[in-house]
Amino acid sequence: MKTAKPSPDATALYGDAHDHGHGHAHSHDGAQGASLESALAMAEAYCRARGEKLTPIRRKVLELLLASGRATKAYSLLDEMRQIHPGSAPPTVYRALDFLLSAGLIHRIESINAFAVCHDLTQCQHGILVVCQHCGNVTELHEPKLRQALVAQIEAAGYRLAGDGIELKGLCAQCQASQADQAGHPGTAATPEAAAHS
Repeated sequence: MKTAKPSPDATALYGDAHDHGHGHAHSHDGAQGASLESALAMAEAYCRARGEKLTPIRRKVLELLLASGRATKAYSLLDEMRQIHPGSAPPTVYRALDFLLSAGLIHRIESINAFAVCHDLTQCQHGILVVCQHCGNVTELHEPKLRQALVAQIEAAGYRLAGDGIELKGLCAQCQASQADQAGHPGTAATPEAAAHS
């Protein structure tokens, strides 16, 4: 049985990228500095309240995911872990990811086989995830009525969802702008890095 989770200040975790108006969209643009430490401390307290421990390896994997601000593949996390802990092996990272998933601190993005931190670190509510197919940015939409209507339509069609996650694929605003810039400037690469420097 899960313990009720304390609600963090989402603005402290992710800056002003959240839309807390009617859209309830939460973009994963990464936590910085003190907010990253605050998020990690909150995750540790949550795990303690559940009678579990956020071990140094689990904490580091969560920290890497928080810092990336994007959906990240397990092997990318492993590469980063090996820079910090040279002996890190795939099972180490996968066990940490499994723990973080079961604790509700992260999402598995099935469509791109990657992982992202839940927008509200200790209040994961299985919203609808919109995944940028170009850069891996993930936005969570928390519209319970929309989700319920979608699930009802799926069930009416004779299907049963295999899990709690609903993912939509798309192209985020930054990647759309990058592609528009590329169309206006032939010969330039439309990469997330190029878009970040423009």
